[in-house]
Amino acid sequence: MSATAPAAGRPPLQARSVFRRRLVNTAITSSAWLAAAIGIFVMGWIVYTVFTRGIGAWNLAFFTQLPPVGNDPGGGLANCIIGTLVITFGAAIVGLPLGFFGAIYLSEFGRAGRVATGIRAVTNIVLGVPSIIAGMFAYALLVLPRHHFSGFSASVALAFIMLPVMTRTAEDILNLVPNELRESALAMGAPRWKATLGVVVKAARGGLITGAILAVVRVAGETAPLLFTALSSQYWMGGLKGYFGGPTPNLTKTIFDLSQQPYSHLVQLAWGGALLIIVAVLGVNVVTRLLFQRGKEW
Repeated sequence: MSATAPAAGRPPLQARSVFRRRLVNTAITSSAWLAAAIGIFVMGWIVYTVFTRGIGAWNLAFFTQLPPVGNDPGGGLANCIIGTLVITFGAAIVGLPLGFFGAIYLSEFGRAGRVATGIRAVTNIVLGVPSIIAGMFAYALLVLPRHHFSGFSASVALAFIMLPVMTRTAEDILNLVPNELRESALAMGAPRWKATLGVVVKAARGGLITGAILAVVRVAGETAPLLFTALSSQYWMGGLKGYFGGPTPNLTKTIFDLSQQPYSHLVQLAWGGALLIIVAVLGVNVVTRLLFQRGKEW
């Protein structure tokens, strides 16, 4: 018998190797499916719980009236909805453009330069900073010197959180655009800025929109920064004067306050506010993706 021949009753080495690879592949695939199923189940459970407990609070008063005072029946979260929209919009105006142009510099102009490397390092560090630190930063920068809370300081805190998310996501998306597109635009005589904005950004617009949505969603449910900046209010915001000059109503802080109350109708209002945030976040994601896909068909 040859020295390399398999022992009697044992499968060949090649067959054992194929069997081992298939076993490992099956185990990893099964683990991935199991983890995905557990994650989907937990998320579905959370959404179902919030929906069943919060849908009862949704009525005309919920969207048109102020929060109740004490144990008063009725009331709603109209001022908090408006305040949250204004604060988030103000943060998006600051954070998204800065993150977008920062990503363009990192991917198209800075590349592997020292400045770009330093910016990436700082961005990665800021990504891991707890959100309450952003609130303390805005508190020291805008609240303490002016001696009052404001929605504007909350927008600055949320923009600080939004900026690194938009920058890193947009840079990764722009780096996926093939270099042939850049070279073709430059070969046609287009200046670098026009090739970047007209060709590269247009090719990556879907991913950039997704990155912007991720940045907005990242700050949509933040509470800790608002404790140091906007605080909250039971009254209407009062236009731009209220946005810049006093405590600003918002959903997350109000949800926390209502959830601590001993009265069931106030707790149900808190569940209704939580449901509104979930529906808004999911709705923005779905509508944006549908519009983008429809735009590609056109």
